[in-house]
Amino acid sequence: MANRRSLFSLSLIFVFMINSAIATPVTYNVASLGAKADGKTDSTKAFLSAWAKACASMNPGVIYVPAGTFFLRDVVFSGPCKNNAITFRIAGTLVAPSDYRVIGNAANWIFFHHVNGVTISGGILDGQGTALWACKASNGKSCPSGATTLSFSDSNNIVVSGLASLNSQMFHIVINDCQNVQMQGVRVSASGNSPNTDGIHVQMSSGVTILNSKIATGDDCVSIGPGTSNLWIESVACGPGHGISIGSLGKEQEEAGVQNVTVKTVTFTGTQNGLRIKSWGRPSTGFARNILFQHATMVNVENPIIIDQHYCPDNKGCPGQVSGVQISDVTYEDIHGTSATEVAVKFDCSPEHPCSEIKLEDVKLTYKNQAAESSCSHADGTTEGVVQPTSCL
Repeated sequence: MANRRSLFSLSLIFVFMINSAIATPVTYNVASLGAKADGKTDSTKAFLSAWAKACASMNPGVIYVPAGTFFLRDVVFSGPCKNNAITFRIAGTLVAPSDYRVIGNAANWIFFHHVNGVTISGGILDGQGTALWACKASNGKSCPSGATTLSFSDSNNIVVSGLASLNSQMFHIVINDCQNVQMQGVRVSASGNSPNTDGIHVQMSSGVTILNSKIATGDDCVSIGPGTSNLWIESVACGPGHGISIGSLGKEQEEAGVQNVTVKTVTFTGTQNGLRIKSWGRPSTGFARNILFQHATMVNVENPIIIDQHYCPDNKGCPGQVSGVQISDVTYEDIHGTSATEVAVKFDCSPEHPCSEIKLEDVKLTYKNQAAESSCSHADGTTEGVVQPTSCL
């Protein structure tokens, strides 16, 4: 019996040793694979080589980017991999080509596709987008649309921590068709007049959290597209930018809805909007429901609280139609601060599908130290506690 116990104990130790060996991460230093930290030498192949090695291994991997500046062209990191634990530990800066035409027609600069268990820790991503913004401001027609700096698609169990994104050509970070994504301590920085430079865009994804982040850009700080569910945004500072926006929704006739979104403990400074929901003014099966906006501070915000269901850029494809997007069960709780315009609360809803179950609780917004105004069209709901401006629901 004692021998059996000894054998059993030995076998347990053996299994533990095997598991420990498997769990030990292998480090791949991009500099050892040919990357040069001079900001000029094309290091794309070295990064792809590190990824290929890490992805092909059964062991967890760390792709280490040392201090310095590394020049990267557009790059795709594809899975599935043989392990579900690859970390990019970035001590340096990754820089895009200064000539925007090099990657301007690529949809993405750094693209992760079909991956599981990828973590990006630290680092700076410099999209060098200023020349493209200038091109778009001058004529626009001959300019490429630009590349998203960092994009994840069809991926699960992603962590992005302590990353900075500077001067993206287009969107800074996109989460598309992903499950279980955590972003924390992210810093986004671009000029307030940079076009289409959304900070973080989420669509067709569930279980995404965005925490403790600071976003200053020329478009939405966070934009929430169709098919987003179970999204949690907390402790985010936004400005300059266009606010935190659900939408635009309803661009397509058949479209997945947005539901179970929490936005709490957020600050907006000098932004075009604060908490916004917007939909195209045309037929759609889309919807937005079970939305909570809680503990928001507005500092000189043009539209602190707004629902706009008549979005129709350039008046193309929608004049004379009404939005089919159904907006319901939206709560605004403890929203306070200053509006840069007289109308601080605006609910401009669809005449065919009015907004319903809108709730205002403890809202205090002022305009030039005076009472602000509210405006309602086709909106129904309730108020609780002190609500200023006086509710029009």
